[in-house]
Order: sequence, then structure tokens, then C-alpha cells
Amino acid sequence: MDIPKAHLVDMYETMVRIRRFEERIRELYFADKLPAFDIAAGLIPGEMHLAAGQEPVAVGMRPHLHPGDAITATHRPHHVAIAQGVDLNKMAAEIFGRETGLGHGKGGHMHLFSVEPNFGCSGIIGEGMPVAVGAAMAFKARGTGNIALSYFGEGAANQGAFHESLNLAALWKLPVVFICEDNAYAISVPKASSTAIPDNSDRASAYGIPGVLVPENDPVAVYEVMGAAMDRARRGDGPSLIEIKTDRLWGHFEGDADAYRSDEFKEDMNDRDPLVAFGKRLVEEGVLSEAEQAAIKEKEYATVEAAIAFALASPYPAPEAALNHVFA
Repeated sequence: MDIPKAHLVDMYETMVRIRRFEERIRELYFADKLPAFDIAAGLIPGEMHLAAGQEPVAVGMRPHLHPGDAITATHRPHHVAIAQGVDLNKMAAEIFGRETGLGHGKGGHMHLFSVEPNFGCSGIIGEGMPVAVGAAMAFKARGTGNIALSYFGEGAANQGAFHESLNLAALWKLPVVFICEDNAYAISVPKASSTAIPDNSDRASAYGIPGVLVPENDPVAVYEVMGAAMDRARRGDGPSLIEIKTDRLWGHFEGDADAYRSDEFKEDMNDRDPLVAFGKRLVEEGVLSEAEQAAIKEKEYATVEAAIAFALASPYPAPEAALNHVFA
């Protein structure tokens, strides 16, 4: 791997942090919703969309980021937010609906917003693409040298916002990279039943911009492709479209029966767990020893536990503050 060791180690550390965060959120989400699943009950009421398995999509861009770059993400946002460096304590607090959260506990896990770093996401499918185009237009007008990244799922590539955003970004040669996270299912609908072509990256040619497919859920491959696309945007050469084949290890949402994916599909997917595969590769290539990986795991687990503890110790927003920090 012709990649600086520091970048490889950083990507692995971030993957461990993301996976542990998702595991702990999952445990606490279910803790008081069973035995009869009640989505409205407990410490974290409402839906929860976790990204275990999709870590490579997020960490591959991380070493190429500059301060001030903007990212928009989806309703499954934790991995991207953590990779960009969003404050983990405030993010956990927001998920638990606490006053110390990113949005004072009023947005929840699908509506995480951070000024520093410049991150936002939404429960509205495809919403982040035009927002990223707007950020890129502002960066270009101001000459900041920053770029915008827009993450979206393969199902969102069939919406109008996808085509409108790519068209304007290409026309105005804006510094933005569109990243399609293709986990093969839009909720329960397989891609082959909803999309006319196998690879959304081929759609880039309709707008005269580069389209690159990353066929495996590999952080090194993502690192290389994202580096080229982000450099291109930063040089002023315009947008790119990247499609990454990835795996959602758990259901679309927590509580999803996940019966639309066969046992064979899920078994194959778990066998190629990217965190396990990347860790093994780093040991085989002499980047990290097993002892060093164990130390990383201990450190990242402690970081996640501290964030959870911060969230659980924080107060809920006061009832009289219900209309504060909102536009309505």
C-alpha cells in the first residue's frame, strides 16, 4: 500500500471508533424497548439508522480533508460525522435528546448539524446534494479553496435532486464531490428493482464529469479514489461522482426484521466485514501489530464510553425552551 502509515493508522482508528459507537448506540437503543419492540419508548425514542459495515466510505476521505470543507450526509450519518471530526460528546448528547447536544437535543440522530467542522445531514432523502452544491458555489465565489462532499444512498440517485445537483455543479464547475453509498437496498427495495443501470457512476457521463466505481468495501481503494476526486475539485476542475459498493451489516433501521435479505446474503456480507479485513491486512503488511491494534481498541472504546457518559449525564432541554433555536 503506497499510503503514508499515519493515514492508514488514522483510518483504522476511526473505523474502530465508528463501529464501537454504533454498537453502543444499538445496545442502549434496545435496552428499554423490549421484549415487545416499542419504537417510541426508552432513552432514544424514534427511528435509528446505524452504519456498521459502511465505515470505509467515510474514513477514506478523512486524510484528504482541509479545515473548512463542508460535508452533507444522509439519515444514516454517524460514520461520516465521526470521520469528519464532529464532536463525539455533543453528537451522542444530540442522539439522546439532551440540552448539550449539537442541536440542543431537538434534532435527533437524523438531523446532526455542526458549524466546526462544517457538517449537516437530514432525514429527507437526497436533501444534502443541493445543499452541498450551494456550499461549493459559496467556496468558489469566496475563493476559499475549500470543497464540499455530498453523501447519499443509491436509492437517492433516482431522485430529481441528484440530476439537478450534478447538472448545476458541472455547468458551473463547482468544487464538489458526490459520493453514492451503494449498500444494494433502498430500505427493502433491491437496487436491481429500482435502478435502470447497474452502476450509478455511469451517470456521470451525462454531465461530462468523471464517474468512478469503487467495487469493494475497501478503505484503501476509497482513499485513493477520493484523493483524486478531492484534488480535482480543489484545483478548480469541477465535480466528480464516486460510487462505492458497501455493506449495511444491520437492518435499515433498528427493529427492522430484515427479512428481505436472505440468510446467504447476510452470511456472505458478515464474512467480508471491512473492519476485520482491514485489521488483518494491516497486520499482514506490517503496518500494525496485534498488540497495537488491541491498544487502539482500548483507547477508542474509552473515547466512546466517555461520550456516552457525557450524554447520559446531561439534562433534557427545559420545556420552556421548546421554541428556542428553531426557525419557526
